[in-house]
Amino acid sequence: MATLTVLMLVGFLFWIDGGSGLEQEAPYRIHTLFSVECQNYFDWQTVGLMHSFKKAQQPGPITRLLSCTDVEKKNYRGMHLAPTLEVPSMSKHPKTGDWYPAINKPAGIVHWLKHSKDADNVDWVVILDADMIIRGPIIPWELGAEKGRPVAAYYGYLVGCDNILAKLHTKHPELCDKVGGLLAMHIDDLRALAPLWLSKTEEVREDRTHWGTNFTGDIYGTGWISEMYGYSFGAAEVGLRHKISEDLMIYPGYTPRKGVEPILIHYGLPFSVGNWSFSKLDHHEDDIVYDCGRLFPEPPYPREVRLMASDLNKKRALFLNLECINTLNEGLLLQHAANGCSKPKWSRYLSFLKSKTFADLTRPKFLAPGGIETKEAANQGGNQEQAVDEPEKPHPKMHTIFSTECTPYFDWQTVGLVHSFHLSGQPGNITRLLSCKDEDLKQYAGHDLAPTHYVPSMSQHPLTGDWYPAINKPAAVLHWLNHADIDAEFIVILDADMILRGPITPWEFKAARGRPVSTPYDYLIGCDNELAKLHTRHPDACDKVGGVIIMHIDDLRKFALLWLHKTEEVRADKAHYSTNITGDIYASGWISEMYGYSFGAAELKLRHIINSEILIYPGYVPEPGVKYRVFHYGLEFKVGNWSFDKANWRDTDVVNKCWAKFPDPPDPLTLDRSNEDILQRDLLSIECGKTLNDALELHHKKRNCPDPHSLSTSKHDTGKEDSSSRKFGRFDGSNAVRSNPVATKNSEETSPPVPKDRLFGSLRFWVVALWMISGLGFLAVMFMVFSGRKSKGSKSKTYRSRRR
Repeated sequence: MATLTVLMLVGFLFWIDGGSGLEQEAPYRIHTLFSVECQNYFDWQTVGLMHSFKKAQQPGPITRLLSCTDVEKKNYRGMHLAPTLEVPSMSKHPKTGDWYPAINKPAGIVHWLKHSKDADNVDWVVILDADMIIRGPIIPWELGAEKGRPVAAYYGYLVGCDNILAKLHTKHPELCDKVGGLLAMHIDDLRALAPLWLSKTEEVREDRTHWGTNFTGDIYGTGWISEMYGYSFGAAEVGLRHKISEDLMIYPGYTPRKGVEPILIHYGLPFSVGNWSFSKLDHHEDDIVYDCGRLFPEPPYPREVRLMASDLNKKRALFLNLECINTLNEGLLLQHAANGCSKPKWSRYLSFLKSKTFADLTRPKFLAPGGIETKEAANQGGNQEQAVDEPEKPHPKMHTIFSTECTPYFDWQTVGLVHSFHLSGQPGNITRLLSCKDEDLKQYAGHDLAPTHYVPSMSQHPLTGDWYPAINKPAAVLHWLNHADIDAEFIVILDADMILRGPITPWEFKAARGRPVSTPYDYLIGCDNELAKLHTRHPDACDKVGGVIIMHIDDLRKFALLWLHKTEEVRADKAHYSTNITGDIYASGWISEMYGYSFGAAELKLRHIINSEILIYPGYVPEPGVKYRVFHYGLEFKVGNWSFDKANWRDTDVVNKCWAKFPDPPDPLTLDRSNEDILQRDLLSIECGKTLNDALELHHKKRNCPDPHSLSTSKHDTGKEDSSSRKFGRFDGSNAVRSNPVATKNSEETSPPVPKDRLFGSLRFWVVALWMISGLGFLAVMFMVFSGRKSKGSKSKTYRSRRR
């Protein structure tokens, strides 16, 4: 009987333990950490993260590492917002005096490891940023984390891992991983890493010589991401190789990979749904946590969003945007109640946040087996290097390049292309080939707009004196090949006036050595006539292509010089400039570079795979079901009364003037839906225009442009006018340098804007004058009326006296 009782007890214990005592011997204690400061800005982020932590059913406790100065702590109101460990602030470095608040993250973790009892009772640590929303439980071992092999999100812009920066700051540059955002690691690894994370952050922060964008990938060039490099270099020092995932975390506005549910939203960048948008930087001083009943502006409802995109993945991206802001607002609503605020008045939006529909949309997301892919940062042996930039193991490395000049015209195009590059999920890195004269380069202000390779300008040919800026494209590619350290196998060549909508990869479009991929340029009729016979030995191999090019690096090295030489040759052949020979409607030899490409490729018998589903011009009707990867806005396009033509903005500096932008396109919800072809055409046109404006807005925020809502009274008025212009889709000249951008035929200069003050001054004068004239007229009429009554009264008295 006793034996039976013991067996039953063992069986019961085995059952409640989950059926596998061996599995449960593995360490399962998880602790989540995030670092903040004593500011309203971090308080509303804390509310959002804490609410999502509970909603996502994240296991284990969570601790906020709160870095405050003594002065800040006296007035701080948010001590109740999360379980908190107070950490001495290092925003101002105690030794150097350097102001760098981001250092509080590694400093806070070092402090937690030394002073918190929780650090002695945990096996796995998940480290997040405050500006995140958790969508489902983050369980390190389910993500593939092991001791010595943490899991992290991919931060591809940390180019310093591949250049001299890593060689200067770690003894093991080959172990440097481009990671950040989400970190899941064993406590023993964190103990080894944390002190080096802090010291390497200090080290990189002091290395001002290498703060430049070309070294760090930091578009500010101010050392702001030193803490991220501190982590990567510290991890390299202790030999930690990461399992890297591009699927675990997503930025709102990015499109998730098909079939993947990210379990973390990082709202570090502005995002939008239709005409609604949100940027955390707009709420830097916002005390919304303590302002009863106030929430962030409500976004569109799911029913409206379903009409905004036909592509299922894009629709998923829009719903992720909604989920992010709605979860923040739901957290604020609950926090207001916890603060003792009275019950808010009913509204449709509050009703939605409490609805079953919203609850169903935001249920915890659990990882499906094999649903998340991680890239091994090193081979199993740990001795051989493997490139982190590869999107998947079997796929070759790739690099994207585009050519520009030192002008405002190319600067705003650069801002748009680079912004879309980061949104598109394009693998590898991007480089701008910048062709400038020395005197122009001295005055140039756009060095930080993109990772850049500088090229001597050939706009004016050094031998012939011919003015032909388009020749800079093949000249720049040749210069880059001869002077840059290139480790990519495939090169994607774009034009600056393009917007990426999705990745363009050699493996998807079947590019191979000897078989480049490109898009059709059917107007290159010179491939079919005497022009090809004059300029290539193989006219039958001439392909009418251009725009987007995917080419193997070996082919490009053989081909680039021919591209340049054939461009010079066709440009010099003025006898054959005519439209009937070249297809050039201007008959000016302007497309000589395009023929240089086709004839150069024909010389090597490089036959292209021509794909018409990669690129579309906004304004063209798309083929049903085609997911175009690139907008090429080389031509004017329109939606109703709104239009955009890049040529009208040739001399306008919308990059260096704060908050300058293009006219807002119409709201997609206002479009006529009776013709599906026209609807899809207009939706693509709106998307292109909106992406350009989103890129400019983000650029201005990164440049720390002053908040337009906190300027002087006159500027306040301008801001109000601007908001109304956005609402109704008209263009406000005060916000974008010119009011009527129309290129003149001869000089390509634009009509200057009407000076706003002078316009309003004259208007004010006429209003005052009209008011005075009206007043005088009124007094004159009243005088005549009263005079008439007086004389009439005297006459009646005389009449009555006579009758008496």
